[in-house]
Amino acid sequence: MNQIKTAALLGFLAALFLLIGYLVGGQTGVVIALAFAVITNFSAYWWSDKIVLRMYNAQPLTEAQAPELFRIVRALAQRDGLPMPAVYIIPEESPNAFATGRDPQHAAVAVTEGIMRLLDSEELSGVLGHELSHVKHRDTLITTVTATIAGALSMLTNMAMWGLLLSGRSSDDDDRSSWLGLIGIIVAPIAAAIIQMAISRSREYSADESGAALSGNPLALASALSKVEAWSQKVPMKEGSPATAHLFIINPFKAGGIAQLFSSHPPTEERIHRLQALANRSYHTPRH
Repeated sequence: MNQIKTAALLGFLAALFLLIGYLVGGQTGVVIALAFAVITNFSAYWWSDKIVLRMYNAQPLTEAQAPELFRIVRALAQRDGLPMPAVYIIPEESPNAFATGRDPQHAAVAVTEGIMRLLDSEELSGVLGHELSHVKHRDTLITTVTATIAGALSMLTNMAMWGLLLSGRSSDDDDRSSWLGLIGIIVAPIAAAIIQMAISRSREYSADESGAALSGNPLALASALSKVEAWSQKVPMKEGSPATAHLFIINPFKAGGIAQLFSSHPPTEERIHRLQALANRSYHTPRH
């Protein structure tokens, strides 16, 4: 059901993109928008992982440098039937982690120096189980494509806005069409942000559940989320861009006011509540 919901939301987002292309230039605009979408998504598919790792100055680790981290990642990957991903360290005190890569064969997990100091091995296992769940279910690709389309849509709406403002209006029909187009241009980015939020939030809930099952300790993941949330507010990420916030297990940037309504992550309290409920169900399930 979650996969169907994600596919439907992605389809609606793509339709919005083509609609704005039509408003910009009619049928020609649709063709241009479609070509632009193909190019941007092709680039995101092949190079988004390298771009985001470089953005956060992530450095590759060897097993000799971080034997405990490699032990946890390898055990989780083997348990879930995944290839061993590349492992990176981010020189940031803000505690966080993310996974990237277009598929399990080209995946990487990155952790900050801060999260390595903050969490114990059980909590870190829960966090990495969450990230490897994103890898297994191709969430890293889905959220990258979503962010790419949303970003390209924002660029198109800016172009369309200027086009409408600078175009002359020769009749009442043209005037009415211009106002309808203007309304569409204003509404489309808001709708895109809501769709992006819905996709990202649904994938976070799924990764919490499957990551907790993979690590075998829902309460450890709940504890990790609580710690990371608290410290991320005290020590937000210094580098990077809010456009990549959806990649992290907790939003690494401070968000207040109306920005919280469009956050890429569900409320941490709700995530913790669901994990606690999952632990209770596991505890009370009879074993045969």
